[in-house]
Amino acid sequence: MSNEVSSLRKFVAPEIIFGSGARKMVGNYAKTFGAQRVMLVSDPGVVNAGWVLEIETLLHEQGLDVVRFTDVSPNPRTEEVMRGAEIYREKGCDVIVAIGGGSPMDRAKGIGIVSTHGEQIRVFEGIDQTTYPIPPLIFIPTTAGTSADVSQFAIITDLEQRVKFSIVSKSVVPDVSLIDPDTTSTMSPFLTACTGVDALVHAIEAFVSTGSGALTDMHALDAIRLINNHLALLVEQPEDKYLREQIMLGSMKAGLAFSNAILGAVHAMSHSLGGYLDLPHGLCNAMLVEHVIDYNYTSAQERFAVIAQTMGIDTRGLTSKQIQKRLHNHVTALKRDVGLKSTLGKYGVNVSDIPYLSANAIKDPCILTNPRRSNLRDVETVYEEAL
Repeated sequence: MSNEVSSLRKFVAPEIIFGSGARKMVGNYAKTFGAQRVMLVSDPGVVNAGWVLEIETLLHEQGLDVVRFTDVSPNPRTEEVMRGAEIYREKGCDVIVAIGGGSPMDRAKGIGIVSTHGEQIRVFEGIDQTTYPIPPLIFIPTTAGTSADVSQFAIITDLEQRVKFSIVSKSVVPDVSLIDPDTTSTMSPFLTACTGVDALVHAIEAFVSTGSGALTDMHALDAIRLINNHLALLVEQPEDKYLREQIMLGSMKAGLAFSNAILGAVHAMSHSLGGYLDLPHGLCNAMLVEHVIDYNYTSAQERFAVIAQTMGIDTRGLTSKQIQKRLHNHVTALKRDVGLKSTLGKYGVNVSDIPYLSANAIKDPCILTNPRRSNLRDVETVYEEAL
Protein backbone atom coordinates (compact mmCIF):
# COMPACT_ATOMS: atom_id res chain seq x y z
CA MET A 1 0.00 0.00 0.00
CA SER A 2 2.74 2.49 0.90
CA ASN A 3 4.24 2.18 -2.60
CA GLU A 4 0.90 3.04 -4.15
CA VAL A 5 0.61 6.19 -2.06
CA SER A 6 4.17 7.34 -2.77
CA SER A 7 3.58 7.11 -6.54
CA LEU A 8 0.61 9.51 -6.38
CA ARG A 9 1.20 12.90 -7.99
CA LYS A 10 -0.87 16.07 -7.86
CA PHE A 11 -0.80 18.57 -10.74
CA VAL A 12 -2.12 22.12 -10.33
CA ALA A 13 -2.28 24.76 -13.04
CA PRO A 14 -4.24 27.94 -13.71
CA GLU A 15 -6.55 28.46 -16.65
CA ILE A 16 -4.11 29.49 -19.39
CA ILE A 17 -4.63 31.60 -22.50
CA PHE A 18 -1.46 31.46 -24.59
CA GLY A 19 -0.58 33.48 -27.69
CA SER A 20 -0.26 36.91 -29.25
CA GLY A 21 -2.98 39.23 -27.91
CA ALA A 22 -3.84 37.08 -24.85
CA ARG A 23 -3.44 40.15 -22.59
CA LYS A 24 -6.44 41.80 -24.24
CA MET A 25 -8.81 39.35 -22.52
CA VAL A 26 -8.04 40.85 -19.10
CA GLY A 27 -11.24 42.93 -18.91
CA ASN A 28 -13.50 39.99 -19.82
CA TYR A 29 -11.93 37.81 -17.14
CA ALA A 30 -12.11 40.52 -14.48
CA LYS A 31 -15.83 40.92 -15.26
CA THR A 32 -16.33 37.13 -15.08
CA PHE A 33 -14.96 37.20 -11.53
CA GLY A 34 -17.52 39.89 -10.64
CA ALA A 35 -14.89 42.64 -10.30
CA GLN A 36 -15.90 46.23 -9.68
CA ARG A 37 -12.59 47.65 -8.46
CA VAL A 38 -9.38 45.99 -9.61
CA MET A 39 -6.00 46.38 -7.93
CA LEU A 40 -3.42 46.51 -10.74
CA VAL A 41 0.00 45.44 -9.43
CA SER A 42 3.12 46.17 -11.48
CA ASP A 43 6.47 47.98 -11.27
CA PRO A 44 8.06 51.16 -12.70
CA GLY A 45 9.83 49.32 -15.55
CA VAL A 46 6.57 47.86 -16.83
CA VAL A 47 4.88 51.27 -16.44
CA ASN A 48 7.63 52.84 -18.58
CA ALA A 49 7.24 50.11 -21.19
CA GLY A 50 3.60 51.17 -21.62
CA TRP A 51 1.92 47.90 -20.64
CA VAL A 52 0.29 49.18 -17.42
CA LEU A 53 -1.59 51.95 -19.22
CA GLU A 54 -2.81 49.49 -21.87
CA ILE A 55 -4.13 47.03 -19.26
CA GLU A 56 -5.69 49.87 -17.25
CA THR A 57 -7.47 51.10 -20.40
CA LEU A 58 -8.78 47.59 -21.17
CA LEU A 59 -10.19 47.35 -17.63
CA HIS A 60 -11.75 50.84 -17.85
CA GLU A 61 -13.42 49.83 -21.15
CA GLN A 62 -15.29 47.17 -19.17
CA GLY A 63 -16.52 49.85 -16.73
CA LEU A 64 -14.16 48.80 -13.93
CA ASP A 65 -12.41 51.04 -11.41
CA VAL A 66 -8.65 50.52 -11.20
CA VAL A 67 -6.31 51.10 -8.26
CA ARG A 68 -2.65 51.12 -9.34
CA PHE A 69 0.07 49.75 -7.09
CA THR A 70 3.37 50.17 -8.93
CA ASP A 71 5.75 52.10 -6.68
CA VAL A 72 7.92 49.13 -5.75
CA SER A 73 11.47 47.72 -5.89
CA PRO A 74 12.78 44.90 -8.14
CA ASN A 75 12.56 42.09 -5.52
CA PRO A 76 9.19 41.98 -3.71
CA ARG A 77 9.67 43.09 -0.10
CA THR A 78 7.62 42.28 2.98
CA GLU A 79 6.75 45.93 3.69
CA GLU A 80 5.58 46.45 0.07
CA VAL A 81 3.28 43.44 0.36
CA MET A 82 1.87 44.79 3.64
CA ARG A 83 1.35 48.27 2.15
CA GLY A 84 -0.34 46.80 -0.93
CA ALA A 85 -2.73 44.74 1.20
CA GLU A 86 -3.62 47.83 3.22
CA ILE A 87 -4.42 49.79 0.03
CA TYR A 88 -6.39 46.79 -1.34
CA ARG A 89 -8.63 46.76 1.76
CA GLU A 90 -8.91 50.56 2.13
CA LYS A 91 -9.97 51.06 -1.48
CA GLY A 92 -12.40 48.12 -1.44
CA CYS A 93 -10.75 46.16 -4.27
CA ASP A 94 -12.14 42.76 -5.20
CA VAL A 95 -9.80 41.29 -7.88
CA ILE A 96 -6.03 41.49 -8.39
CA VAL A 97 -4.45 41.84 -11.83
CA ALA A 98 -0.65 41.68 -12.00
CA ILE A 99 1.43 42.51 -15.05
CA GLY A 100 5.20 42.17 -15.06
CA GLY A 101 7.96 39.73 -14.18
CA GLY A 102 8.19 37.51 -11.13
CA SER A 103 8.40 40.40 -8.68
CA PRO A 104 5.00 42.05 -9.32
CA MET A 105 3.35 38.63 -9.57
CA ASP A 106 4.85 37.37 -6.30
CA ARG A 107 3.97 40.69 -4.67
CA ALA A 108 0.37 40.30 -5.90
CA LYS A 109 0.20 36.81 -4.39
CA GLY A 110 1.42 38.20 -1.07
CA ILE A 111 -1.13 41.04 -1.20
CA GLY A 112 -3.88 38.49 -1.86
CA ILE A 113 -2.88 36.41 1.17
CA VAL A 114 -2.54 39.33 3.59
CA SER A 115 -5.74 41.06 2.43
CA THR A 116 -7.85 38.05 3.50
CA HIS A 117 -5.81 36.82 6.48
CA GLY A 118 -4.81 40.14 8.07
CA GLU A 119 -1.48 38.79 9.34
CA GLN A 120 2.16 39.62 8.60
CA ILE A 121 3.24 37.96 5.32
CA ARG A 122 6.16 36.19 7.02
CA VAL A 123 3.64 34.04 8.97
CA PHE A 124 2.83 32.17 5.73
CA GLU A 125 6.38 31.01 5.02
CA GLY A 126 6.59 27.32 4.11
CA ILE A 127 4.10 24.88 2.66
CA ASP A 128 0.30 25.26 2.82
CA GLN A 129 0.12 27.85 5.61
CA THR A 130 -2.87 29.75 4.21
CA THR A 131 -6.33 29.19 5.72
CA TYR A 132 -8.78 31.30 3.72
CA PRO A 133 -9.40 31.68 -0.02
CA ILE A 134 -7.62 34.70 -1.51
CA PRO A 135 -9.04 37.17 -4.09
CA PRO A 136 -9.13 36.12 -7.77
CA LEU A 137 -5.70 36.55 -9.43
CA ILE A 138 -5.31 37.38 -13.14
CA PHE A 139 -1.65 37.41 -14.20
CA ILE A 140 0.02 38.73 -17.35
CA PRO A 141 3.74 37.83 -17.44
CA THR A 142 6.06 40.24 -19.30
CA THR A 143 9.19 38.08 -18.96
CA ALA A 144 9.75 34.55 -20.23
CA GLY A 145 11.28 33.05 -17.15
CA THR A 146 9.96 33.25 -13.62
CA SER A 147 6.66 31.42 -14.32
CA ALA A 148 5.07 32.96 -11.22
CA ASP A 149 1.97 33.14 -13.42
CA VAL A 150 1.54 29.34 -13.39
CA SER A 151 3.20 28.34 -10.11
CA GLN A 152 2.17 27.65 -6.52
CA PHE A 153 5.21 29.61 -5.27
CA ALA A 154 5.61 33.16 -4.01
CA ILE A 155 9.13 34.34 -3.12
CA ILE A 156 9.30 37.39 -0.85
CA THR A 157 12.35 39.32 0.39
CA ASP A 158 12.73 40.19 4.07
CA LEU A 159 15.17 43.12 3.92
CA GLU A 160 15.73 43.30 7.68
CA GLN A 161 16.86 39.66 7.82
CA ARG A 162 18.44 39.85 4.33
CA VAL A 163 16.70 36.63 3.28
CA LYS A 164 14.20 35.51 0.68
CA PHE A 165 11.49 33.18 1.94
CA SER A 166 9.15 30.88 0.04
CA ILE A 167 5.41 30.54 0.32
CA VAL A 168 4.19 27.34 -1.36
CA SER A 169 0.43 26.92 -1.63
CA LYS A 170 -2.20 25.92 -4.15
CA SER A 171 -4.04 29.10 -3.12
CA VAL A 172 -1.43 31.28 -4.88
CA VAL A 173 -1.81 29.53 -8.24
CA PRO A 174 -3.47 32.30 -10.31
CA ASP A 175 -7.03 31.77 -11.50
CA VAL A 176 -6.09 32.88 -15.02
CA SER A 177 -2.74 33.35 -16.72
CA LEU A 178 -2.78 35.43 -19.92
CA ILE A 179 0.53 34.45 -21.50
CA ASP A 180 1.22 36.86 -24.33
CA PRO A 181 4.66 36.69 -26.02
CA ASP A 182 4.15 40.26 -27.33
CA THR A 183 4.68 41.66 -23.82
CA THR A 184 8.26 40.33 -23.73
CA SER A 185 9.29 42.58 -26.64
CA THR A 186 10.27 45.36 -24.22
CA MET A 187 12.83 43.22 -22.33
CA SER A 188 16.53 44.09 -22.59
CA PRO A 189 18.89 41.38 -23.90
CA PHE A 190 20.28 41.00 -20.35
CA LEU A 191 16.80 40.41 -18.90
CA THR A 192 15.96 38.03 -21.75
CA ALA A 193 19.10 36.04 -20.90
CA CYS A 194 18.52 36.06 -17.12
CA THR A 195 14.89 35.02 -17.28
CA GLY A 196 15.57 32.46 -20.03
CA VAL A 197 18.28 30.78 -17.96
CA ASP A 198 15.96 30.88 -14.94
CA ALA A 199 13.36 28.96 -16.96
CA LEU A 200 16.01 26.46 -18.12
CA VAL A 201 17.06 25.86 -14.50
CA HIS A 202 13.38 25.40 -13.52
CA ALA A 203 13.07 22.65 -16.12
CA ILE A 204 16.36 20.91 -15.26
CA GLU A 205 15.66 20.96 -11.52
CA ALA A 206 12.07 19.77 -11.99
CA PHE A 207 13.23 16.83 -14.13
CA VAL A 208 15.76 15.55 -11.57
CA SER A 209 13.61 16.46 -8.53
CA THR A 210 12.51 13.68 -6.19
CA GLY A 211 8.97 14.98 -6.78
CA SER A 212 9.10 14.50 -10.56
CA GLY A 213 6.65 12.22 -12.37
CA ALA A 214 5.04 11.57 -15.74
CA LEU A 215 2.87 14.70 -15.53
CA THR A 216 5.86 17.01 -14.98
CA ASP A 217 8.54 15.21 -17.04
CA MET A 218 6.91 15.94 -20.40
CA HIS A 219 6.73 19.66 -19.63
CA ALA A 220 10.28 19.77 -18.24
CA LEU A 221 11.89 18.07 -21.24
CA ASP A 222 9.96 20.12 -23.77
CA ALA A 223 10.99 23.30 -21.92
CA ILE A 224 14.67 22.24 -21.97
CA ARG A 225 14.43 21.59 -25.74
CA LEU A 226 12.67 24.88 -26.52
CA ILE A 227 14.99 27.06 -24.42
CA ASN A 228 18.17 25.26 -25.49
CA ASN A 229 17.28 25.65 -29.18
CA HIS A 230 16.03 29.24 -29.17
CA LEU A 231 17.40 31.36 -26.29
CA ALA A 232 20.79 32.37 -27.75
CA LEU A 233 19.12 33.21 -31.07
CA LEU A 234 16.51 35.37 -29.31
CA VAL A 235 19.19 37.35 -27.44
CA GLU A 236 20.79 38.06 -30.85
CA GLN A 237 17.51 38.69 -32.70
CA PRO A 238 15.13 40.26 -30.14
CA GLU A 239 12.68 41.39 -32.81
CA ASP A 240 11.95 37.81 -33.98
CA LYS A 241 8.37 37.01 -32.90
CA TYR A 242 8.67 33.27 -33.55
CA LEU A 243 11.71 32.95 -31.25
CA ARG A 244 9.93 35.05 -28.62
CA GLU A 245 6.92 32.74 -28.74
CA GLN A 246 9.07 29.59 -28.43
CA ILE A 247 10.88 30.92 -25.35
CA MET A 248 7.57 32.03 -23.77
CA LEU A 249 6.19 28.53 -24.39
CA GLY A 250 9.35 26.98 -22.91
CA SER A 251 9.05 29.20 -19.85
CA MET A 252 5.40 28.24 -19.37
CA LYS A 253 6.16 24.53 -19.61
CA ALA A 254 9.09 24.88 -17.20
CA GLY A 255 6.72 26.61 -14.78
CA LEU A 256 4.12 23.84 -14.99
CA ALA A 257 6.90 21.32 -14.33
CA PHE A 258 8.57 23.00 -11.35
CA SER A 259 5.37 24.21 -9.71
CA ASN A 260 4.36 20.56 -9.33
CA ALA A 261 7.69 18.69 -9.05
CA ILE A 262 9.27 21.50 -6.96
CA LEU A 263 12.94 22.44 -7.45
CA GLY A 264 16.35 21.72 -5.89
CA ALA A 265 19.62 23.10 -4.59
CA VAL A 266 20.13 25.73 -7.32
CA HIS A 267 16.98 27.54 -6.22
CA ALA A 268 17.57 27.04 -2.51
CA MET A 269 21.04 28.59 -2.90
CA SER A 270 19.81 31.24 -5.33
CA HIS A 271 17.06 32.41 -2.95
CA SER A 272 19.65 32.77 -0.20
CA LEU A 273 22.01 34.67 -2.51
CA GLY A 274 19.27 36.94 -3.90
CA GLY A 275 18.05 37.80 -0.41
CA TYR A 276 21.59 38.61 0.70
CA LEU A 277 22.70 40.73 -2.28
CA ASP A 278 19.34 41.81 -3.81
CA LEU A 279 20.44 40.53 -7.25
CA PRO A 280 18.20 39.40 -10.16
CA HIS A 281 17.01 35.86 -9.44
CA GLY A 282 17.88 34.50 -12.90
CA LEU A 283 21.43 35.83 -12.60
CA CYS A 284 21.86 34.03 -9.24
CA ASN A 285 20.66 30.77 -10.84
CA ALA A 286 23.02 31.23 -13.77
CA MET A 287 26.06 31.57 -11.49
CA LEU A 288 25.22 28.34 -9.66
CA VAL A 289 23.64 25.94 -12.17
CA GLU A 290 26.60 23.94 -13.55
CA HIS A 291 28.14 23.57 -10.08
CA VAL A 292 24.91 22.08 -8.72
CA ILE A 293 24.61 19.77 -11.76
CA ASP A 294 28.10 18.44 -10.96
CA TYR A 295 27.18 18.01 -7.29
CA ASN A 296 23.92 16.17 -8.09
CA TYR A 297 25.11 14.16 -11.09
CA THR A 298 25.88 10.85 -9.39
CA SER A 299 22.46 10.83 -7.67
CA ALA A 300 20.50 11.15 -10.93
CA GLN A 301 22.82 9.92 -13.70
CA GLU A 302 20.12 8.48 -15.96
CA ARG A 303 18.00 11.61 -15.73
CA PHE A 304 20.96 13.90 -16.43
CA ALA A 305 21.82 11.74 -19.47
CA VAL A 306 18.26 12.35 -20.79
CA ILE A 307 18.75 16.10 -20.21
CA ALA A 308 22.03 15.95 -22.15
CA GLN A 309 20.30 14.16 -25.05
CA THR A 310 17.45 16.70 -24.99
CA MET A 311 20.05 19.46 -25.33
CA GLY A 312 21.40 17.77 -28.45
CA ILE A 313 24.44 16.02 -26.93
CA ASP A 314 25.20 12.65 -28.57
CA THR A 315 25.73 10.36 -25.57
CA ARG A 316 26.24 7.09 -27.48
CA GLY A 317 29.29 5.22 -26.28
CA LEU A 318 30.14 7.77 -23.60
CA THR A 319 30.80 6.92 -19.96
CA SER A 320 28.72 8.61 -17.29
CA LYS A 321 31.68 10.85 -16.40
CA GLN A 322 32.05 11.93 -20.05
CA ILE A 323 28.33 12.75 -20.30
CA GLN A 324 28.62 14.84 -17.13
CA LYS A 325 31.54 16.78 -18.60
CA ARG A 326 29.73 17.39 -21.92
CA LEU A 327 26.62 18.59 -20.09
CA HIS A 328 28.67 20.91 -17.85
CA ASN A 329 30.45 22.37 -20.90
CA HIS A 330 27.21 22.73 -22.86
CA VAL A 331 25.45 24.63 -20.06
CA THR A 332 28.42 26.99 -19.54
CA ALA A 333 28.65 27.57 -23.33
CA LEU A 334 24.94 28.41 -23.48
CA LYS A 335 25.37 30.89 -20.62
CA ARG A 336 28.35 32.45 -22.39
CA ASP A 337 26.37 32.69 -25.66
CA VAL A 338 23.66 34.73 -23.92
CA GLY A 339 26.21 36.94 -22.13
CA LEU A 340 26.04 35.51 -18.58
CA LYS A 341 29.66 34.81 -17.68
CA SER A 342 29.84 36.29 -14.17
CA THR A 343 30.86 34.42 -11.03
CA LEU A 344 29.79 35.07 -7.44
CA GLY A 345 33.15 36.70 -6.71
CA LYS A 346 32.46 39.41 -9.30
CA TYR A 347 29.37 40.42 -7.34
CA GLY A 348 31.29 40.80 -4.13
CA VAL A 349 30.64 37.41 -2.50
CA ASN A 350 33.57 36.43 -0.25
CA VAL A 351 34.48 33.13 1.38
CA SER A 352 33.44 34.74 4.68
CA ASP A 353 29.82 35.12 3.40
CA ILE A 354 29.42 31.43 2.59
CA PRO A 355 28.47 30.12 6.09
CA TYR A 356 25.63 32.68 6.29
CA LEU A 357 24.42 31.93 2.73
CA SER A 358 24.59 28.17 3.33
CA ALA A 359 22.70 28.32 6.63
CA ASN A 360 19.79 30.03 4.85
CA ALA A 361 19.92 27.79 1.76
CA ILE A 362 19.68 24.62 3.84
CA LYS A 363 16.40 25.91 5.38
CA ASP A 364 14.78 26.60 1.98
CA PRO A 365 11.94 24.18 1.06
CA CYS A 366 13.43 23.71 -2.44
CA ILE A 367 16.34 21.73 -0.94
CA LEU A 368 13.90 18.99 0.17
CA THR A 369 13.36 17.70 -3.39
CA ASN A 370 17.01 17.94 -4.49
CA PRO A 371 18.06 14.51 -5.87
CA ARG A 372 21.12 14.33 -3.61
CA ARG A 373 20.71 14.79 0.13
CA SER A 374 22.54 17.95 1.13
CA ASN A 375 24.11 18.93 4.42
CA LEU A 376 25.57 22.31 5.36
CA ARG A 377 29.11 21.42 4.27
CA ASP A 378 27.89 20.22 0.85
CA VAL A 379 26.16 23.54 0.21
CA GLU A 380 29.22 25.49 1.37
CA THR A 381 31.40 23.51 -1.07
CA VAL A 382 29.14 24.31 -4.04
CA TYR A 383 29.14 28.04 -3.16
CA GLU A 384 32.94 27.93 -2.94
CA GLU A 385 33.16 26.35 -6.40
CA ALA A 386 30.90 29.11 -7.80
CA LEU A 387 33.17 31.89 -6.50
